[in-house]
Amino acid sequence: MDVTVFNQILNIAFEKKVSDIHFEVDNPPMFRARGHLIRSKLGNLTRKDTEFVANAVMEQHNRKLPEDLKELDTSYTLANVGRFRVSIFRQRGSLGVVMRVIPHQIGTFEELNLPPVLGKIAQAPNGLILVTGPTGNGKSTTLASMMRFINDNFDYNIITIEDPIEFLFASNKSCIIQREVGIDTESFTVALRSAMRMNPDVIMVGELRDLETVDSCVKAAETGHLVLSTLHTNNTASSINRIVGYFPPPAHENIRQRLAESLIAVISLRLVRGKKDETILPVLEVMYATSSIKACIRDNKLDEIEQYIEKGRDEYGMQTMDQHLIQLCKAELLTLDEAKRISRSKDLERKLMYS
Repeated sequence: MDVTVFNQILNIAFEKKVSDIHFEVDNPPMFRARGHLIRSKLGNLTRKDTEFVANAVMEQHNRKLPEDLKELDTSYTLANVGRFRVSIFRQRGSLGVVMRVIPHQIGTFEELNLPPVLGKIAQAPNGLILVTGPTGNGKSTTLASMMRFINDNFDYNIITIEDPIEFLFASNKSCIIQREVGIDTESFTVALRSAMRMNPDVIMVGELRDLETVDSCVKAAETGHLVLSTLHTNNTASSINRIVGYFPPPAHENIRQRLAESLIAVISLRLVRGKKDETILPVLEVMYATSSIKACIRDNKLDEIEQYIEKGRDEYGMQTMDQHLIQLCKAELLTLDEAKRISRSKDLERKLMYS
């Protein structure tokens, strides 16, 4: 591996519109495209090859690779081409690197096949908005699209706190300050404390990872700011459970009360293969915190939330994941088999038949 080959691989990733590149010992470089992992025709990588890639990434930040490194998240920019989110890790004593391709342009809701109700949600003057889903299922892209909507339509002061910075925003109507943990600030918690003194209207936090970050984000939402963040959870109920679980048991009732007052919406995503197998489509559960759902959160009746989401489709633009899967199947954009693979319901086929 040398600089020329490395740059060629990165260029190919953008040309072929792949989502990820894998550099791992004893395997050739691999690309994930339209959900499939594809092995390149290059030879298997050696320990020196993956070390070269890891060091090339670190050199761009004027940092050396720590000798005791176990895992590290950072970013990489290829001049005049694009950016990557980078995960460096050890496996069986060797270094591995996975690079997530970050698109040049931040898509609109329409371009990304996202429902327009996300624009209504993003217009909330304050509160907490969560974008959730498994790794690699479009959380960052969806969050960036919502930030673009806010930036294009409102004259706000927006502060983002990320680890690492992914999409680069250019200020439009809003003023945007982007801070990276480890480079511009010590931690999410420290950056959130500082953000409160920086006259923010909107705060975007890359991920809710720990009690201190969760508590700081809820406090910011409670004090009149719009806060957006992500969680690795599958739906509204699991997201609320995850947040409550960060707190000690004596504080559970209190945090449920706080969430009932501050939570605006939860948007949960999965990416699925379209019917033509060449397209990737987002499937969403969209929860807007109505008074009934707020009561469910307060009273810890989370198993009732889905029925309120289902009933709130016409009035609030909410939808369950099954409702969206059925919509895509009826539009012949998705196969029933793929829909059943994603659905947590055992009677999706019956729902489709009677919808």
